[in-house]
Amino acid sequence: MTIKRTSILKARHESLGSNLEEWNEMGMPWTYDQDVNLEHQAIRTKACLFDLSGLKKIRVSGVDALAVCNDICTKNLTIIYPGKSTYVLILNENGGITDDAIMFHITPNCWMMVHGGGTGMEQLQKSAENKDVTIEMDDDLHNLSLQGPSAVKLLDQHTPYDLKTLKYFHHAQTTLFGYHCMLSRTGYSGERGYEIFAKAEHIVQLWDAIIEQGKSEGIIPGSLTCIDMIRVEAGLFFYPYDMNENDTPWSIGLGFCVSKNKQTNYRGKAACLAAKGKETTTTVGVIVDGDVAAEFEADVIVDKNRVGHVTGACYSTVMKASICMARIDMKYSKSGQIISIQSEGGNLTGTVSTMPLFDPEKGNRSAD
Repeated sequence: MTIKRTSILKARHESLGSNLEEWNEMGMPWTYDQDVNLEHQAIRTKACLFDLSGLKKIRVSGVDALAVCNDICTKNLTIIYPGKSTYVLILNENGGITDDAIMFHITPNCWMMVHGGGTGMEQLQKSAENKDVTIEMDDDLHNLSLQGPSAVKLLDQHTPYDLKTLKYFHHAQTTLFGYHCMLSRTGYSGERGYEIFAKAEHIVQLWDAIIEQGKSEGIIPGSLTCIDMIRVEAGLFFYPYDMNENDTPWSIGLGFCVSKNKQTNYRGKAACLAAKGKETTTTVGVIVDGDVAAEFEADVIVDKNRVGHVTGACYSTVMKASICMARIDMKYSKSGQIISIQSEGGNLTGTVSTMPLFDPEKGNRSAD
């Protein structure tokens, strides 16, 4: 892909040493001139600030907005009230995963879909035919993400909203450092954190204020490489690396994203439900022996047979362990299963473990 979209924070990232590599058609900071492990440790002990403006923000408004959004989502959106959001999968007609997203219910007739590199927009447009709805991509809306245990204390001092009362997967319209924004208690880290959605004209000021005010608390900027590390710890999926259109929710271990009691139809529903119970693979966490990270897409071997592949990996200086996520045959997915990972740099040995590998009780992200 080529860079077609530009973050208003481009100059800030370049000053930190980023070359702004492409992600989702936007130049994004995959690295800075600092040790990524410092970013990793900061997010687990203090907080880290990320520019996630490469995510696409799609506004769906009109009297048929709910019907259109509900037609593409595996979750039942009728129970998601204004001020709440939910993580969803988006399927094609064959029940394969064509995207994942967070759906934000903004007002009764307005939703916002935030998604990455899949076909969410195209699926919305299909469902919008002959409906009273407007669908618009909003590239003026940028989003920051402050993740880590210090995030709530810092932000709460600079907004009139009582941030400590904002529940997990809820959002509110307010101001931060005097600038209008939407604060959402969501993130891609496994930590208590907040996403900040604001117009481009305010994002630089918000970025600078958070970095300046958070400096004494140990808060630093974070890169996308850091996000890729922490999402493996937290067992969070990244489209299309952990899933694609050949996968059903059941075959990767995301069956919980399919609402059991959703009565209305949605694209791919019949095929998706027909595939339940027929899955032969799932996604697992793996603790790898030694201090070498596994390679992306490396083969997973059991008894000389290929039984899966690595979908994400890192060496975690927080856990002091080499870890990875892997798609693996169901019969080898039980905790304690010993596997071999074949990489160009040599073979590694690992032990299957339940996800998430870090904070398995998920207490950090949902803490009061």
